Amino acid sequence: MKVGIVEVAARAGVSEATVSRVINRRQGVAKKTRDAVETAMAELGYERPVQGQLVALVTEHVSNPFFADVAERIEAALAPHGLKAVLCPAFPGGVQEPEYISAIVDKGIAAVVFLSSSNTVEGADTETYELLRARRIPYVGVNGVFADGVEVPVYSTDDRLAAELAVDHLYRLGHRAIGMASGPTGNHPADRRVQGFLDAMAKRGVEDAARLVIRQSYTVEGGQAAAQTLLGLGATAIVAASDYMALGAIRGIRRQGRSVPEDVSVVGYDGSMITEFVDPPLTTVRQPADRLALEVGRSVLALVSNRAVPVGELLFDPELIIRSTTAPAPRA
Repeated sequence: MKVGIVEVAARAGVSEATVSRVINRRQGVAKKTRDAVETAMAELGYERPVQGQLVALVTEHVSNPFFADVAERIEAALAPHGLKAVLCPAFPGGVQEPEYISAIVDKGIAAVVFLSSSNTVEGADTETYELLRARRIPYVGVNGVFADGVEVPVYSTDDRLAAELAVDHLYRLGHRAIGMASGPTGNHPADRRVQGFLDAMAKRGVEDAARLVIRQSYTVEGGQAAAQTLLGLGATAIVAASDYMALGAIRGIRRQGRSVPEDVSVVGYDGSMITEFVDPPLTTVRQPADRLALEVGRSVLALVSNRAVPVGELLFDPELIIRSTTAPAPRA
């Protein structure tokens, strides 16, 4: 027999209207009552209807082709099941996550995907997560665990492996003075890439690699500034923490009167399609956008339907794409 709100209301000892409000995650229901209805739904095996409900995709990087691609793929995975993705660009200094979530939480929001936003920042404000938990709205993360330590599903590219792949490629080409242009301290993916870089260099007998790590913003300008510093330190190769930083590094190298890859090799990270068409085409470590988005879509669909999903972080392997910005180390 199919379970409906009548059966859930009877099990929880509340009205059908109250069950409806809980199912649609509306306000105006006391926590004790909400918990009783949620427990009844779980015991009876009730699955929430998802048709027409919204899934918020929160990201600070909407202009980055990689994140735009992932968001588009997540939307494509959800749409056939009646869920509608809504992009929330929470720019630093602009509309922030709590404001976005508070504004849409009563509009039929079914779940939230934090796409490399506050879940990547050390010590981020937990207000948004607390609001979602209070309303029993599930959320998942992409490329970053949550600051409050609450166990929820997180899907990430293996940043340490990404650094290993880049260093291994450059080391095989004869480079020893390998530098890294990484994101700011306190950003989880950036911190992981730096640690992966240091581990990869140490494994190859380079113990002072930390002096060749420059932390900057995830921008073209950040990559350019990092490259200029690294050239002054004698680097013949640069591992960048994003494709944008890599493009900035190339510009910085050229402004120093040097060539890529003849004088300095550069490896990017993300693997957005545009990197194939820059001059020269960029060697990069590609994140598996398709697999990440598919798994996020599956987990969101299960969560909003009231089905269990494994918590914790699931790591996906990246792939090294060798193009024309890397070459053998120049002779001394």
